Amino acid sequence: MTKVKKEKVSDGEEAAVEAAGPERSYAELVAHLNPIAQPLASRKLSKKLYKCVKKAAKGKNIRRGVKEVQKFINKGEKGIVVLAGDTLPIDVYSHLPVMCEDRSLPYAYIPSKVDLGSSAGSKRPTCVILIKPHADYQDAYDECLEEVSLLPKPL
Repeated sequence: MTKVKKEKVSDGEEAAVEAAGPERSYAELVAHLNPIAQPLASRKLSKKLYKCVKKAAKGKNIRRGVKEVQKFINKGEKGIVVLAGDTLPIDVYSHLPVMCEDRSLPYAYIPSKVDLGSSAGSKRPTCVILIKPHADYQDAYDECLEEVSLLPKPL
């Protein structure tokens, strides 16, 4: 989900070169996670969450960023909280899982903040997103909600 940059080759042809190197696999992304990134979504669940974020972003039914998500969690808004596991420093968002557990909101970590930002329709990486329920994508939302709720919570 990264940008593709075109580069001219000596014989006039254009070759597609990834801007941030080659596409990184799920295993490579998992190797660079924070120690607090639990419960981590599987590869399959991560793809479902990215698709749900993309559908929610079309209808403007997401909250993006630590400050905004924290504000609306405090106000009592319901939804699924998706956190990026490769965010540094951890102190930026380490309080959000506790807030989610207090308000019984389901949350999950995904491996890449770059992919999370791009699935939300942004060019900037995003470390946390709150997906609000809506009728337009209710099936995808319910499926993600069920799977995220079944993930084991950290102790």
